[in-house]
Amino acid sequence: MNTADAKRILETALLCAQQPMPVKDMRILLGDDWATSGIDALLFELQADWSERGLELVSVSTGWRFQSRPDMQVYLERLHPEKPPRYTRATLETLAIIAYKQPVTRGDIETVRGVTVNSLTLKQLEDRGWIETIGHRDTVGRPALFATTRHFLDDLGLNSLDQLPLLTSPPQATDALESMLGQELPLADSLKAASFVSTDASSRNGELNWSNDPDPGTSPIEPVPEDTP
Repeated sequence: MNTADAKRILETALLCAQQPMPVKDMRILLGDDWATSGIDALLFELQADWSERGLELVSVSTGWRFQSRPDMQVYLERLHPEKPPRYTRATLETLAIIAYKQPVTRGDIETVRGVTVNSLTLKQLEDRGWIETIGHRDTVGRPALFATTRHFLDDLGLNSLDQLPLLTSPPQATDALESMLGQELPLADSLKAASFVSTDASSRNGELNWSNDPDPGTSPIEPVPEDTP
């Protein structure tokens, strides 16, 4: 298979895919003759080919996908004027704490927020596919440990948690997530619009000086047992 054919096949598969496509699936698509390095080169060529169009090819947590560019959103909304689901401040605060301090227990979240966390809030985030239980803290009561999912990263257009903005307080993190989720913009554009990135030196070094920050302690994490058939 020559390069032109491979690129056309890959482009078609990506345009028709319902979910981001991982590179391992692309290797199955193109055959064993195509190594990962060769597929990466095809992806970069496709990105260049689509650089002046309304769609863009992007890499997210679970693979590669085509998506509309942010400046096209206002026109697409004319066809589908319904607004995305709105989340309460409490829900976004909970999500922000999990995203920035994971893994955390319900008690950790309550310590940071200073109020009790409603079970329905956690269930809503789990049902949305943004958080999951990854284990239990080996302490009294074995509380569940929550973390964000790869689906959460995909919805924000991110490859990893390292791409979250460096912020110094829960309110800043909550406002940033609200901007990203409410406007459905890629990370860079939403942060540019909201100007929530901290310029504090400690923040740029990756240190989060959150008040009421719970001490995660040294208790080991007990993994969730896998389901058995």
